[in-house]
This record gives sequence, structure tokens and C-alpha cells, in this order.
Amino acid sequence: MSSPDPDRLRAVFHRVERMIEDRWQIPVSVTDVPNPFTGDLDGRIIKVEFDLDVEDSLFILVHLFGHTVQWNVCEKAREIAFRKPGGVWSEAALKEVADYESEACRYSLQLLHDAGVHDLDQWVADFAACDTAYLMHFYKTGEKRPFREFWKDGSPVLGPLPIPEFHPTQWLSRYDGTVV
Repeated sequence: MSSPDPDRLRAVFHRVERMIEDRWQIPVSVTDVPNPFTGDLDGRIIKVEFDLDVEDSLFILVHLFGHTVQWNVCEKAREIAFRKPGGVWSEAALKEVADYESEACRYSLQLLHDAGVHDLDQWVADFAACDTAYLMHFYKTGEKRPFREFWKDGSPVLGPLPIPEFHPTQWLSRYDGTVV
């Protein structure tokens, strides 16, 4: 797995964090997030686990921003987010989850582009594919395996999705919804 330069990722994290807080008035907090979570969101705030490397921190930040957009513009997205893993999942339900995750990453990519960052498209695509593969495995089996076991370089690059106007609204903590 190839990773972008940590100093570059740190600079991008700070640029994007400031943009999220200034443009959308969404507070970003780097804090202790209870295990097994690496971040949290409620539709109005974003929390990133303080004890992550910069690569994981940046992905969590932009990905949770993507979910924040979804939660504030689409009731169906919130319904998908609050489904509990376990039991038998139909292929249609798994596809909904995969599409939901992909859409969040496409908003993430637009966020990066809006921040003037155009050199991380492949990195976002690889992280998004890993995240989706991890989640599909978990939803199908209930087994939590190490996240990076699902990493593959060279995933198809996603297209950015324009970020619609939205008003950040607290819906629920992710702890009240998903358990991944």
C-alpha cells in the first residue's frame, strides 16, 4: 500500500478542517472517541479520534463530512446509517449500504477539490474501496477484521459529487445507529 506524504496529509487535514468549520459551521473535534469507533458524527458535529495516524484522521474527517451532508439532505441516508448490522442482509440492502458509502466518498472528494486538493483522488478511491469491502464483510459475516486487510491499490477513481446546500442539524450520535 502506498501512502501520501504525512506532512502533505497533515496540511490537507488542517485546510479541510478549517473549511468545514468556516463554510458550514460544523465543529470538528479531535478527541477521544470510544472504541471501536475512529470518529463520530451527529449531523451537526464531527469528531475524529485523536490517537490515529494522519492518513486515517484525514480519511475519517472527509468521510464523516460526506455522511454529514447525506444526513442533512436525505432521510433515506439516515435510515441506512441507523440500520443495525447482524442477521441476514439481502443483496439489495448491501448494495444500498455500498452506494451510501460511495456517495459519502464522492462528497469527500468534492470537499477536497473545493479546498484546492486535486492530488488525492486515487487515495480517496483506494480508501473508499477498502472501507466498503470492510463493511460488506462485516455486514455479511458479523466479523470485524483488520481494516487494512481489505486495502487494494488502484481502485477505480470516483467522480466528485457537488455538495448541495444544507443546514447542519443534529440527528443522532452515530453510537445510536451503526456499530462499525
